Amino acid sequence: MLPYFDPEYENFNQRINPPRKVVILQGRCSLIISSLFAFGFQVDSMNRNGILLEVLQVLSDLDLHISKAYITSDGGWFMDVFHCVDKQGQKVTDEKTIKYIEKALGPESNLLGATKGSSSPGRSVGLHSIGDHTAIELKGPDRTGLLSEIFAVLAELQCNVLAAEMWTHRTRVACVVHVNDVSTGRAIGDGGDPRRLSRIEDRLRHVLRGGYGGGDALAALANFAAGPTSHVDRRLHQLMHADVDVDVAQADGGEGGPTVTVEHCVEKSYSVVNVKCQDRSKLLYDIVCTLTDMEYVVFHAAVTSEASYGVQELYIRRKDGKTLSKDEAEKVIRCLEAAISRRVCEGFTLELCGRDRVGLLSDVTRVLREHGLTVTRAGVTTVGQQAMNVFYVRDPSGKPVDMKTIEGLRGEVGQTLMLNVKSVPAPTVKPPEPARSGMARTSFFSFGNIFAKLRA
Repeated sequence: MLPYFDPEYENFNQRINPPRKVVILQGRCSLIISSLFAFGFQVDSMNRNGILLEVLQVLSDLDLHISKAYITSDGGWFMDVFHCVDKQGQKVTDEKTIKYIEKALGPESNLLGATKGSSSPGRSVGLHSIGDHTAIELKGPDRTGLLSEIFAVLAELQCNVLAAEMWTHRTRVACVVHVNDVSTGRAIGDGGDPRRLSRIEDRLRHVLRGGYGGGDALAALANFAAGPTSHVDRRLHQLMHADVDVDVAQADGGEGGPTVTVEHCVEKSYSVVNVKCQDRSKLLYDIVCTLTDMEYVVFHAAVTSEASYGVQELYIRRKDGKTLSKDEAEKVIRCLEAAISRRVCEGFTLELCGRDRVGLLSDVTRVLREHGLTVTRAGVTTVGQQAMNVFYVRDPSGKPVDMKTIEGLRGEVGQTLMLNVKSVPAPTVKPPEPARSGMARTSFFSFGNIFAKLRA
C-alpha cells in the first residue's frame, strides 16, 4: 500500500532526516505516486542546483494546479510532496498524464538536468513537435495593435509562425516567436541569404520602437536566440525581469494584488518569503523561477490553497549560503510581485482553432485591432495543420468589453475559425474566514513550527 503523506511534524521530520538506506536509482530520483487525496506524488532525489525548478516545469507544462506542496532540500537530498488537480479542479485520472510524470521524473528520466522544454501531453511547450525553426525574442514598450504589426511584418518577410508566447505587464511587452521559412519549411537563414536575419531583426526592432525614442528604459530588443532555446515561460520571465520591473516604482500590491513579505528565520539563518494572493495555476513555478534567476536557493517550502486563496512560505538563502540584506529583500518583494502579476489578465479569452495558413495570425490580430481590442497575453501553437491560438483581450481604456464587439468578432473571425469566448473576472482576493468555533485556522503547515520544535 502506498504511504499516506501526512504533514504532521512527527512524520515530516523523517523526510527532513531520511534513513540512510534510501536507494538512489541511477543517481536521479525515485518517484512514489499516490491517489489518496486528489493526485499526490513524492519525488526523492539527490539534491543539486535547479532541480526544484525542473520538477515544477514538468507540472507547469501539464497545466496541473498545485493545491499543496511540502519541499525540503537540506544537505545532499531532495524530497518533495505535491498534491495536484487538473485545470477543472478535478482529480488527475488521465493515464497518459500520469505515465508522463513517471517517465519525466522517474529513475529513467532524461528531463531532469538534461533537456529543456520537452513536449508533453498537456501543452506543446517543447519545440520538437513543430519541426525545424528559428526562435526570435522581442521586448519593448507595449501599445494597442503591436502584436498585429509584428505578425504582419513576419508574414510580409515570408516567415511562418509555428508557435509564439506573448506577455504584457505594466507598459512593457515580451514575446518569443518560433518561425520557419515559408518556401522551404526550414529555419530562417539555414543555407540561405545570411543578410536575411539582419533584415528581419531591423524591421522588428523598428516596429517595437514605434513612436518612442531611445534610452535604456524604453529600449526595444529584437534578436534571434543564440543556442538552444530555454523553456519559453522562463525566458519570458527573464526578458521582463531584465527590463524595467525592478526599477519601476509602481507597486502591484493593494486590493486584488499579491502580498509578499520577507522575514528572517533566526533559528536556522534563512530568509523567509511569504506570499499571499489569489491562487492560480503555475503560481509556485513563477515564484521559484524568479528566485532561481535571482540566484537564490529554496531549501524548504510549504504551499497550500483554499477557496482560491494561496499561501506560500519559502525558506531561502543566497547561493553563497547567506541570508538576504534589507535591500535584497526589498528587491525580491518587487520582483515577485511583478512575476505573480504577469499572468493575471482581465477581460476576455478568445480561443481560436482552425486550419493553419501563412498570414493567419496577421489577419486575426488585425481584426482584433480594428475592433479596438488590446491583446494582453497570447499563446500560439501549431499541431500538424491545425492552429490553436489563445488571446487575452481587453478594452485599452480599461472599460468592460462591449458584447457587440464580441459578436462582431464572432461574425468576422468565426467564418474561418472556431471561436470560443470566455470572460476572465478581475482578481478578488479574500483570506479564508476563521473557523466557526472562533479558533484560528491551523490547516497551513509551517516550517517555522518545525524549527521551533527542533530548537526546543
